[in-house]
Amino acid sequence: MLINFLNIQSLLIQSEPSDDAVAKGVGKIAGDVAMLKSLSLEDLLNRLADSAVKFAINVAIAIVVFYVGRFVIRKIYRLVSSIFIKREIDRSLSTFVLSLINMVLYFILIVTVIGILGIETTSFLALFASAGVAIGMALSGTLQNFAGGVLILLLKPYKIGDYIEAQGYAGTVKEIQIFFTVITTPDNKSISIPNGGLSTGSVNNWTREDYRRVSWTVSISYGDDVDAARAAILEMFDADERVMPGIVTHESTEVTGDGTTADEAAGTATAEPAFDAEADKPYRRTFWDKLLRRHRAAKGAIAKWEENRDAQLAALLPKPDYDPKVFVGELAGSSVDLTVRAWTRTADYWAVFYYYNERFYNELPKHGINFPFPQLDVHLPKIN
Repeated sequence: MLINFLNIQSLLIQSEPSDDAVAKGVGKIAGDVAMLKSLSLEDLLNRLADSAVKFAINVAIAIVVFYVGRFVIRKIYRLVSSIFIKREIDRSLSTFVLSLINMVLYFILIVTVIGILGIETTSFLALFASAGVAIGMALSGTLQNFAGGVLILLLKPYKIGDYIEAQGYAGTVKEIQIFFTVITTPDNKSISIPNGGLSTGSVNNWTREDYRRVSWTVSISYGDDVDAARAAILEMFDADERVMPGIVTHESTEVTGDGTTADEAAGTATAEPAFDAEADKPYRRTFWDKLLRRHRAAKGAIAKWEENRDAQLAALLPKPDYDPKVFVGELAGSSVDLTVRAWTRTADYWAVFYYYNERFYNELPKHGINFPFPQLDVHLPKIN
């Protein structure tokens, strides 16, 4: 009886049933009614008791499956979470992936439990798919931001704490959410930028590189000594540890024949072997060690190849010139404009920039350098 009632429900929830389906359903219902009329009260009670017992058994099985499935889902969640922690996966990405895995596994568990109870899951899945399509069409922009958030978490064009400039805003990344990225501007404004535009547009990440070049334009008067101004500016830079080349930037990256750098080869040759009593004890390989030995060896070989490749690429790429530079940038109408360039750590960029703006103004006049005002020569014709 319960199954017949559920069959009637499945017929009623169909959007546009065909004539054949309606005829079959009506005929089946008429047959069931005729069968019930032919049964005695005792047979009817027996059938109801059998149906109730079967339904109770299905409910018990469904409850057991639900709790066992929930236990398995929690174990999988903890296993994946521990893997992410050991591999130091970004927290934003790990939280998103774990939430997605949790939702998918619980959806599969609920559909399985519904099937065990005897409810037809085909109509349920079709209804869910139709609702998903309708929601997807209504939230197309939001889904674009969702996809953009997934790409940002996977590709990592920026991370929390980076100073970025995008979509007309600049600030420090505070949060990377699924739909929005929250940045904090230097004047402490919190701005949420949709991830869709960030994943497809240009993003200027000021923090990604360790060093940045600072530029100034220093205007001096015509007739002033350019060499004296250059010497005074470079002398200021030489005494400041924040300005390169006072900063030690790169060690020697000369690559030897086996793919290691010259410094690494020298360190390997001169280092004395260390004695470790625990490490020298005989080690008995377990079953898992034997099973995963080839996998670990292949993984180590790939990691070593990647390190050698990075060292070789670093040796092939042109090395930037970090020395401070002072040269004549433009002969303007009222001044000679000197372009001054120096390299500093990214964290010191603004401190160095504003510090030398003031220092140029205070110290260059001591070396006979003048800062001109805009000038305009007016020639008046003589009137007889």
